[in-house]
Amino acid sequence: MAMTFSTFIMTLAETIQSENGPNLAYLLRPTSPHGKDLVKEFRNPTRETLMSRYGGCIESPWDDIAVRYVMVTTHIARKRAGEAFNEQSQLVSQFFRYFINNTGWTLPALFSMLRDLRDLAFDADNYAKYNNQKSECMESAAGVVVKAFSNCMTDRTSPPNESRKWGVYYVVGLVLKCYFRVKRISLSKNILRALNANPDIPPLSEYPRSHQVTYRYYLGMLSFLNEDYNKSEQELTLAFYQCYIPAHSNQERILTYLLPLRVLRGHLPTRDLMDRFPVLDELFTPFITAIRAGDISAYDMALDKWERRLLELNLWLTLERARELCIRGLFRRVWVATDQSTRIPVSMFHCSLRLKGIEVSMEEAECYVANMIYQGYMRGYISHEKKMVVLASANAFPRVADRLAPLS
Repeated sequence: MAMTFSTFIMTLAETIQSENGPNLAYLLRPTSPHGKDLVKEFRNPTRETLMSRYGGCIESPWDDIAVRYVMVTTHIARKRAGEAFNEQSQLVSQFFRYFINNTGWTLPALFSMLRDLRDLAFDADNYAKYNNQKSECMESAAGVVVKAFSNCMTDRTSPPNESRKWGVYYVVGLVLKCYFRVKRISLSKNILRALNANPDIPPLSEYPRSHQVTYRYYLGMLSFLNEDYNKSEQELTLAFYQCYIPAHSNQERILTYLLPLRVLRGHLPTRDLMDRFPVLDELFTPFITAIRAGDISAYDMALDKWERRLLELNLWLTLERARELCIRGLFRRVWVATDQSTRIPVSMFHCSLRLKGIEVSMEEAECYVANMIYQGYMRGYISHEKKMVVLASANAFPRVADRLAPLS
């Protein structure tokens, strides 16, 4: 049965009276079935005409929120993404007036409205870009979400189990998503600083797993972009193991950055893992195969082939750095071929490089070896007079993970 606006307002009032958060979120979601009913009821509505007719029929600010909801659904139905975003932004601002005076029962509605705001901002920016217009809706959305963060953080009157602070990490995750979308990642420091400066927030482990995973993923991404690879690996590993197994796309997103970090440590992924993620398998397997075989040429070819994609993902420098593992693998094969001798002529390493298609002089080959020793991939020294590499009698090629700084 179709829902009229009068019925919608009565249902809204009952939901607020009973403090039913999930129902409130459903009522104010533009994609809910009753949204289409309201679009049909009002052919060409304006906020002014609706407020003149329905203003005051429900306590403020809910009369304005209900009217703006009609305007949002109308603009969406007519494919006016920019106007829909502006109305949704005003709707959320009106909701804040009620939110700051209530407890955490309102959090489901807050989460839903902020998600809708972000989605509308994305659509509006895409539409503007397609039509060669300028739009900063996503950046504006981030500003609104930051206000929601402040409103959650400043709850000092609600009982602990009903506090608005239980929405903090969800909202932080949403802010970080917006910042990453508009490439204003530097702004993330401000909200993380505010988060860490508040000692009254419950421990992260007590929040829903989905909130933890999103927060740890973006924390890992920020560390990755700042080249703090140890911190990044730690956060992304926790995010991956806490991620729900059915959330395949989220696991893939985490592994996109976790796998290169694990490779830098010398931990190559298993075939079973790669089979579960065909997109990552296509991207990373050429590099992993080349590392296992010590095939530098194949590794360089993979870098050339996937250069554009790796640059888009900010992974090119990381995988270019992992090229050293390929050289280590090749030199280790030379060592094994000499029955693990402690004295190997530089010429043998030179020959191995040329066999793999790396045309270098003897001096350059010696530089390759010297770099491997300096980086901790090999233990020994070079005798320049005898053109001989003298390797340690024990543990000549330490495990990559045992290096002093395996991610450096």
